[in-house]
Amino acid sequence: MSPPSSSDKKQSGIARVLGSASAGILEIGVFHPVDTISKRLMSNQTKVTNLTQLNSVIFREHATDALGKRLFTLFPGLGYAACYKILQRVYKYGGQPFANEFLTKNFKDGYDTAFGPKTGKAMLSATAGSLIGIGEVVLLPLDVLKIKRQTNPESFKGRGFLKIITDEGFGLYRGWGWTMARNAPGSFALFGGNSFAKEYIFHLQDYSQATWAQNFITSIVGASASLIVSAPLDVIKTRIQNKNFDNPESGFTILKNMAKNEGISAFFKGLTPKLLTTGPKLVFSFALAQTLIPAFDKMLK
Repeated sequence: MSPPSSSDKKQSGIARVLGSASAGILEIGVFHPVDTISKRLMSNQTKVTNLTQLNSVIFREHATDALGKRLFTLFPGLGYAACYKILQRVYKYGGQPFANEFLTKNFKDGYDTAFGPKTGKAMLSATAGSLIGIGEVVLLPLDVLKIKRQTNPESFKGRGFLKIITDEGFGLYRGWGWTMARNAPGSFALFGGNSFAKEYIFHLQDYSQATWAQNFITSIVGASASLIVSAPLDVIKTRIQNKNFDNPESGFTILKNMAKNEGISAFFKGLTPKLLTTGPKLVFSFALAQTLIPAFDKMLK
């Protein structure tokens, strides 16, 4: 019988905030242009068969501009993206350990009985991630504004942030149900895949003692699982959010039209570039947060 896994060392709340915020800041600085490309590919509803069409999808009306000018157009919505990404990473990477500690304190015996000590510990981490992913919907307005800036800037019509908040109100939460439906399995797979890899590949009893290399490898497992599981719902969510404010479309309408006009493969549009682009971004920030949080905890003591 496998010996019971010991509890992970607890870091302070300040260390969790500093570590996850630092990861978010570094992530946005490196990967925002990549995120813009991914969102534009997911929003595209035409077949791309050559590099000229791909160039037009990515750079739009700037497709014929000089390379330097084209690259500069990949930074729309940077302010919204920075606010969203930093808050998201603090909430997600900093919040999941608190949820995990709560579940471990109250439900560990039940999970150990159902799955065994090692698998039960990983499943607790995955469940905590799923709960945190569902709650992430509170940050949806910032995500909506970021995506619209990246894929449909004309929807702003010269309005500033406060004006849009006033005008749109709860309309900025359009697609919240699809966002929760995407986040729950996506975050379950992210934290679960990461924990299973730490448990069964590296046989770690205290996940917080993982080295940078171990965090990097286990983050690859978690991020890949998360992106694959959440891909269909992420495409629907993105298409809901990139519509004009005055021309919304329901997720079920989008789902029906995609299945009818584009086929099943449409639900995985952008998955390859997401694995190649968003994947490294998620791996980068997740591995960094898991490494920085214990480091900040040591520094603060």
